[in-house]
Amino acid sequence: MIDRRALIRNAGAAAGALGVTALVPSVAAAVAPGAGPGDTHPHCPGDHTHPTGPVDPTDPTSGVTRTVLQRHPSPAEGWETVQTLVQIPTGKESGRHSHPGVEVGYLVRGDVLMVFDDGQVLRLRTGDPFFIPSGAIHNARNVGRETTMMLSTYVVDETKPLVTTYGNGPAKSRP
Repeated sequence: MIDRRALIRNAGAAAGALGVTALVPSVAAAVAPGAGPGDTHPHCPGDHTHPTGPVDPTDPTSGVTRTVLQRHPSPAEGWETVQTLVQIPTGKESGRHSHPGVEVGYLVRGDVLMVFDDGQVLRLRTGDPFFIPSGAIHNARNVGRETTMMLSTYVVDETKPLVTTYGNGPAKSRP
């Protein structure tokens, strides 16, 4: 298991290094009642569509959404900053994936088991921050009783896709 205190210290240092002075204290504005497809806000440009439909009980990733809240050029040439709201229904998971840059996140709501391909496991609960290094293959599984909401900010190579997915992989990545 990962030392949560060290993780919180490292996440705070990483956020400071990226120029983040505060993680959003509430995502209420992003998911306000009445928010939905086509909603726009001058301070939150991006794709505000929310896929809907039945959740397939046989597909472990069914119903998982990643909504881009905002996307901006980074001060470093060739990089961009992307902020997303990830929602994972109860009993579902993100699937093994990686990002072409760092991810600094905050668990707005829920209980998540984050498993990395290198064997590390991180348990996150409501209010926990997290940091994922560039290229780290990981899977977030909702182990709680409500839909998980994660606010993630990425600083990524703008020439690469935000998410690269992988198959089921080694058994150690799927406890």
